[in-house]
Amino acid sequence: MVVGLTGGIGAGKSTVSDMLARRGAVVVDADILARDAVAAGTLGLRAVVDRFGAGVLAGDGSLDRAALAGVVFDDPPALADLNAIVHPPVRAAIEARVASLAGTDAVVVLEIPLLVESGRSYGESAVIVVDCAPGVALRRLTEGRGMAEADARRRMAAQVSRAQRLAAADVVIDNSGSLASLEEQVEAVWRRLTRPACDV
Repeated sequence: MVVGLTGGIGAGKSTVSDMLARRGAVVVDADILARDAVAAGTLGLRAVVDRFGAGVLAGDGSLDRAALAGVVFDDPPALADLNAIVHPPVRAAIEARVASLAGTDAVVVLEIPLLVESGRSYGESAVIVVDCAPGVALRRLTEGRGMAEADARRRMAAQVSRAQRLAAADVVIDNSGSLASLEEQVEAVWRRLTRPACDV
């Protein structure tokens, strides 16, 4: 079974994917694959430097993600160019991982921030959306990650809307409350995913 997992920034996708992994899910994290696609020495990094210049490199020759984000964040054509470099190898890696598990009884969780934007393009049986109130997400970003409030608000505003994410969900996990509440919800979802004739 292949399911998609997504949610807005600060919603707690990674916390939920960790909980599912502890229960036996095979988690495929698109963010990790995206970092691998532009790691030092890769064709992806060379393409990024060719497009955006050496100013996006750190002193050790690796990608300076903050510098690159500063270049593309408010420049849709530049962001489209970056996505054209990064997305194909990420898609290929996800497809290869899913194919490698075909015929097994694995529950494969694709943790993809842009899952709603891309649609169900990996044969997902269901989409799980991790949701929380915008104020909760903002507090997590500013207090937990140390973001400036203005930067956090900009990042939240740049994403697909909360309503669009919820409309695309087959299952919603509400992460506005306690960790114990989150564990209970994840356990309930896991039971649904692993029971015979799962209809999630």
